[in-house]
Amino acid sequence: MPIGEATLAERRVVECPAVECPVCSAPSDCPPPTVVERVITKRVEVPVARPPETGGDLDLPIIGAVEWVEVDPPGLRLEARIDTGAETTSIHAEDVEVVEIDGRRFVRYTITDPVSGEAHRVENPVRRRVLIKQQDGQHDRRYVVRHWVTLGETRLYVDVTLADRAEMTFPMLIGRNVLTDIAIVDVSQHHVLTNESL
Repeated sequence: MPIGEATLAERRVVECPAVECPVCSAPSDCPPPTVVERVITKRVEVPVARPPETGGDLDLPIIGAVEWVEVDPPGLRLEARIDTGAETTSIHAEDVEVVEIDGRRFVRYTITDPVSGEAHRVENPVRRRVLIKQQDGQHDRRYVVRHWVTLGETRLYVDVTLADRAEMTFPMLIGRNVLTDIAIVDVSQHHVLTNESL
């Protein structure tokens, strides 16, 4: 057997000496462990912070960025975007046409229930026409009529602009002519008045 292999075999059988405990001579003589820190787990219920129901100097109700509203006529419940940057409330209307009845101008239009798909034909006197400048620079003339709009516990008879909101997420937009002195808008919340969503 070569010398290198014998030396390797000898190394394999060499046992390391046992290291004695510096405190005691036998394991039974070791002192009991001392508690350095005690960890206590305790369940604590943290109350969930509820948003305030009213706010401001006028103690107005707080509403979310999207709320359910009722529009009469035709007596529909619609989901609306709440927009403090818009001056006037607007609603999605189709098949708009102007007619004259007894010397007065009326506008006929269709409002569709987004849930059932049922189309409601509405006829209202023309209040005025407004000129809206689009993002692409084009101008659009829209008719303004009056509707009863119910938001929470508030019911108002307000001007509503007939608009093409087919590309918008919500068929109705609530503007400042409804919101002023009526509610405070918290854009971080939705459906505060009803706690409902789609």
